[in-house]
Amino acid sequence: MTKNLVIPNTELGAIYPLGLGTTAAGLKWIGEDADRLFDLFLENGGNLIDTARVYSDWVPGVIGRSEKTIGDWLASSGKRDQVILMTKGGHASMLEMPPDMHQVRLSREEMSKDLELSLGALQTDCIDIYLYHRDDGQRPVEELVETMQDFVHQGKIRYYGCSNWKLSRIQEADSYCKKQGYRGFVVNEVLFNIGTAHMDPPMDDTLVWADAATRAWHKENPQTLAAAYFGNCGGFFQQYLEGGETAVRDTAYLTEGNRATARRISELTQKYGVSILQVVLGFFTQLDFPCLPLFGPRNAENLKEAMEIFEIPFTKEDFWGL
Repeated sequence: MTKNLVIPNTELGAIYPLGLGTTAAGLKWIGEDADRLFDLFLENGGNLIDTARVYSDWVPGVIGRSEKTIGDWLASSGKRDQVILMTKGGHASMLEMPPDMHQVRLSREEMSKDLELSLGALQTDCIDIYLYHRDDGQRPVEELVETMQDFVHQGKIRYYGCSNWKLSRIQEADSYCKKQGYRGFVVNEVLFNIGTAHMDPPMDDTLVWADAATRAWHKENPQTLAAAYFGNCGGFFQQYLEGGETAVRDTAYLTEGNRATARRISELTQKYGVSILQVVLGFFTQLDFPCLPLFGPRNAENLKEAMEIFEIPFTKEDFWGL
């Protein structure tokens, strides 16, 4: 049975425990196909949609196409009040390849520019949750928090958080917010899935994943919801179990630990008569802390498959040690 999430001390209300990831919006989902996916997500109980100013700028053409695709649907459907809208700013520019992922843009002026572009593309006056897409360790957390507080005071965002921040920086920001009497970060968007415990470090060293310390912190600090991107491991286990190791060469997930995880996933597909994807996402239903997996479906059938995980009677023992 679906058990909605609630972020304490916010007015966001109940959050369906699977978020819609939208890196493919405007690329693989276009026009009526995109509209149908958004509508289907809402029809099945979903309400949090995650995007970013930089999605999908790595493909030549329209800048900010993911936000634009979402904004066009929101405007035509009139469903803005049914959606918890989460987007991110401050990412390194993706307009030149290869990008320098360390050249983040977190000054107040740069964040203000990204925010205004996001508001325009999304065709909304206010964003529900606005995140720093990366961190800049050279900037004091006090400065970064105050930038977000200004956006709140201007009525342009309701709440704020971070993506790809190290735990020590989140803790610094949390301490400062408590000292100032601010609500503080409501979301930490982080790389996390059934395979991260055994993965090798990814090539992009600006990505931050939820290690044991981060997971323990979230368990003790539910006021900051963990949101997991790459929740389905980029399709690694599907490709590995169906195509063998030749299908997943040169990936950080291909380790001895994840070979064992793959065997367990295969056992669970047979135990419950479900798909590999449903086991991979079902992992999130049995954690000991609230965590919102973000999932970007290929199509409508793939989205329905993912949203059925809450009807599968997984147990914590199914995922013990993973």
